[in-house]
Amino acid sequence: MGGQGHRCLVSLLDPDATATADGSGLAVTHLHPIVGGEQIARYYAEIARVSGERMTFLGCTVNGLPGLVARQDGDIATVFAFEIAGDRIRHIWAVRNPEKLRPWRIS
Repeated sequence: MGGQGHRCLVSLLDPDATATADGSGLAVTHLHPIVGGEQIARYYAEIARVSGERMTFLGCTVNGLPGLVARQDGDIATVFAFEIAGDRIRHIWAVRNPEKLRPWRIS
């Protein structure tokens, strides 16, 4: 995800958006909330760059919210839920804790 992808992501995010993640010490993730659409876009664009072709996404509903399931090398790596305000993403919850991802396993 180069500059164009980064700009596209920024356009989807509220300027004051926040992103939190749960790895519970069992998966690598950011430890503190990321605040600001630009900062979130920069962080996720870097993850996309590093993951490259190994990461695929499937749209889904997560606890009644729009979301994504990210698969890396065939395994579920992250489940995202998005709070939408107006036409922009206001908050992103990312779950990477493998114990919490077990119910999401797709055979």
